Parts: sequence; structure tokens; C-alpha cells
Amino acid sequence: MKTNWWRSAALVMLCAVGLAMPARAQEYPVSTKTLKNGMKVLVQSDHDIPNVALYIFYRVGSRNEHPGTTGLSHFFEHMMFNGAKKYGPGELDKAMEANGASNNAYTSQNVTVYQDWFPRQALGLIFDIEADRIQYLNFDPQKIQSERGVVASERRLSVDNDNGGLLSEQLWATAFIAHTYQWPVVGWMSDIENWTMDDLKHHFEMGYSPSNATMVVVGDVSPEEVFQMCEKFIEPIPSHAPPPPVTTVEPEQLGERRLIVHKPSELPLLMIGYHVPKTDNPDFYALNILRTILFQGESSRMYQRLVDKDQIALDVSSNVEPGFDPILAIISAQPKQGVDPQACEKAIYEELEHAKTAPVSDRELEKAKNIRLVEFYHQMQTINGRANTIGTYEVFFGDYHKVFDAAKNYAAVTKEDVQRVAKTYFGANNRTVATLLPENEEKAKP
Repeated sequence: MKTNWWRSAALVMLCAVGLAMPARAQEYPVSTKTLKNGMKVLVQSDHDIPNVALYIFYRVGSRNEHPGTTGLSHFFEHMMFNGAKKYGPGELDKAMEANGASNNAYTSQNVTVYQDWFPRQALGLIFDIEADRIQYLNFDPQKIQSERGVVASERRLSVDNDNGGLLSEQLWATAFIAHTYQWPVVGWMSDIENWTMDDLKHHFEMGYSPSNATMVVVGDVSPEEVFQMCEKFIEPIPSHAPPPPVTTVEPEQLGERRLIVHKPSELPLLMIGYHVPKTDNPDFYALNILRTILFQGESSRMYQRLVDKDQIALDVSSNVEPGFDPILAIISAQPKQGVDPQACEKAIYEELEHAKTAPVSDRELEKAKNIRLVEFYHQMQTINGRANTIGTYEVFFGDYHKVFDAAKNYAAVTKEDVQRVAKTYFGANNRTVATLLPENEEKAKP
């Protein structure tokens, strides 16, 4: 695996969700083609520099797993770098590095995404590599066993021995009682230790079917040459049945849920999760404006209250990952030494109530919209940011064209909209509260 799954998921959110989009479609013309095997390809030409960014979004993540197979999507992120028919173990990276190229990947609850960055003259090589590992991934038992151990070690490092990772895992497992978002992306340890070869082959066949993928290519290429490469290398790969639809709907939460984790730690930790709609819901824009006002930057309401005024927290933030289904908006706070986490809780709830009972100011609303605008320009300056953003809108919003409507959608958000979503989604009955208490302190109590 190239990056930690939890860090990658955060990067997906930061880079691709919640961006204000003032661009017009003609500024970033995108050409599309659907291959005969079902893979959709999007190309956006940019000849300013002789480089290319290629993203492949596979619509498979932990939401497509079940008890006994949790963590398989993340496992294949590892396996896809471990050799296939033409490019054996270690040869993929060597071939790319020899041609001035690099790669990365991430797994989330919803998708597994592979990224290639390369000079334009390496275009044929990259397509050859991607076709090889999609169609002929090596299922060597020794390599599988070795990578199984690597994943188990990663789980121990990023969850079992990481306070934030452990508390987050417990939060998701408590906030969802029916939907598969309750599974950890890295998988439960008992599942990691017991996947069968049949489990692996079935998951790969459905998840990595070309019909289950979207490719985005941005940079010094023409649509015609990319489509020719696709027809030569990708189109001959047969498709299989995609993952079955996730039809389970999480029941409405009817009361607050709480959990406490006792673990050796220098400081306590607080996480609060609220159920919010899936990414393509119309409330997406108002929710992002609300979170910007409350959490983004040192002038935000929550930072001013918890960190500057009350001085009870070292930091406070909010995160929402892209989701095909209703997901969680998570508030995280790091209480200061000696501060009861409930003091942070109380302050957070008071600020949320303020957002519900009184409209935000004109200045706050305009500032939040401007923050989203700046983020967009920052992303669209690079071929990598553009590939990620275009792909995210295509995959999570259902149509890349919507990237060009986002400025209008953000501009349309009113103070009343912000107040409405605060009331709708940030109530006590809709939240799950997870607190990590330092075990050493707990034992010292009478």
C-alpha cells in the first residue's frame, strides 16, 4: 500500500469534496468515452507542461464487504502493487521510476483509487501496467500471506496503537447498526487472518471489473490518443458482475449513543458523529458552508470558542468523507491537559445551538463562500487536483458536469439554509459521542 487508508480518506475529502466551483465548462473541456467493456474514460487536455495525471476510481470499498471479508478492498490496494503477468513483484515501481513516473493509491469506505503521475512519453507504459494488473493480478499464496501480515501490522499501527484511529473505528461501529459503513476500512483483525482464496478471487473479480471503474486522464495528451490507448490495452479486458447494490438503509437514529474507550494516553480525545446525507444530496452545499463557518480556520466559531476564549482544547475540527450513502459528519476535539472532555462537549453543543437559533451573519456567509472559492482555484491549478476533482464529481455526484454548477449552488446558499441544516442534522438524537479517557488517569481515581 502506498499511503495509510485513514490519511488517504482524509485527503479525498480535502481535495475533492466541498469545493466551490466558479469555473465554466468551456475552461476545462472534458471528452468522454465508454469502452465496450463498460469502463468510462474522461480526458481533459492541458498542454502547459509535458506531464499527465491518471486516476482510476473503482467503486469498491469497505461498504461492499461483509462479516468475514472486512478489509479486502484495502488488501487489494496492497496487492495491486505486488506483481502480475508482465510486471512481476517489484517490477511495476521499477519500470515507472525508470521512466520518471510515480504512483499512489488509497482505499475508503466507498472507492479504491489508483493514481499515476508521469511524463507524456510514458503514456503507453502506464496503460500497459494498468491493463496487466487489472487482468492478470498475481494470486501467489506466498505473496498473499506476506501481504496479509503487512496489513495486520498496519492495523496494529494505525488503529490498535493509535488513539485517534481506535476511537474513530469505535465511533463508526456504534453510529451504524445496519449499514456496512460500520466496518473499518482496514478490516477487523480476525477477518484479516482468515480470508480464503475464494474470498479474495471473488472480491477482486467484482470490484476490479472494468465496468465498475472510471478513468480520468488530465494533462499533456489528446482525447484521441488516450482513447486509442484504451482501445488497445483496456477494452479487451472482460468485465464481470459488479458488486451487488448496497440496499440496506440505516434506520433513523432515535436517541444519543455514547461510548467510552479506556486506553493509556497523555490526553483524552473527543469525537462526535452526526448522520448527514450522501454526497449528492442538495443539502451538501449548505452543510459545507455551515461546517466552514463553525470549524475552518482560527477565526471559525468553534476555534474561537474552545481554543481562544475558553482555552479548553488544543484543537477542534470537522470532517465529512464522500459517501454513496448517508454518512457521518464528525467533530473532533483535543481537550487540554486536565480538562474534562465534557467541558468541550458542552461548548460544542452551545455553538451548534447558536447556529440553530440565530442566522449566521452576512459577513460569515460571504467569508465561507470565499474560502470554498479559494480552495477550488488551488485545486484546479494542477493537473492532479483537476483529475481528482473531475473524477470525484463523476463518481460521487453522478456527473462530472456538476463540477461546473457548484459555484452557482454555493452562491444560492442562504442564511436560512444554513440555519435549517443545523437544525435538521445536528440534534441530540442524531449524534454518537465517543470519548477516549486516559487509562492511567482512570486507575488513579478513587
